[in-house]
Amino acid sequence: MDVQEVVKQRRSIRQFLAKPVPEEMIREIVSDALWAPSWGNTQPWEIVVVTGDKLEQFKKENVEALTSGAAMTHEVIIPEVWPDALKQRYKDVGKSVLGSLEIARGDVEGRTRYYGQMFSFFDAPAILMFLVDREVALEYAMLDIGSILQTTCLLAQNKGLGTCILAASINYASIARKLLEVPDNKRIIIGTALGWPDNNASVNHFNRERGELDEFVRWVK
Repeated sequence: MDVQEVVKQRRSIRQFLAKPVPEEMIREIVSDALWAPSWGNTQPWEIVVVTGDKLEQFKKENVEALTSGAAMTHEVIIPEVWPDALKQRYKDVGKSVLGSLEIARGDVEGRTRYYGQMFSFFDAPAILMFLVDREVALEYAMLDIGSILQTTCLLAQNKGLGTCILAASINYASIARKLLEVPDNKRIIIGTALGWPDNNASVNHFNRERGELDEFVRWVK
């Protein structure tokens, strides 16, 4: 597939099929993603691929923590305040998601059900967790993780797979740390769900929007 086509077709998948991804396919994606650029070629990432029974336990405990109202334990600060333009985009995509699922504004039960699906990673058969060493300066490490994360998502798209980068995978980082046996010297940054998109799910087909070039680019000549 043409690289431009891959970039534009990639989207966050919010419903996956109950169909496993062959381990060899995941190995190919991650192996190719290792060619992503990093600061000084330091390649500071560690990737934990979670599937099978361990993933099911992860989903179960993650949802239980959410429904019990347990305090979140993420290891990277989650933004709570945004400039108005960014906040509006965030609200708009939320409306698109819930609208595609026919969840009305006042439907508390529907929203709760959706959040449960989110914290069980939309039934994805695999999740890739990205870690960095605590000794690495977080500011540059985040750039590098973003680089390999996007590369991973594009490579998955090229193979007909879908991804969804999920804060819900690290909001209860203590659960991930325990289940995945993450050592103390590693910081859990983010995870992405990986699997076969459910092409019959309306939530995977709502119209997406991007700003115009002049909103983001200023030319200096």
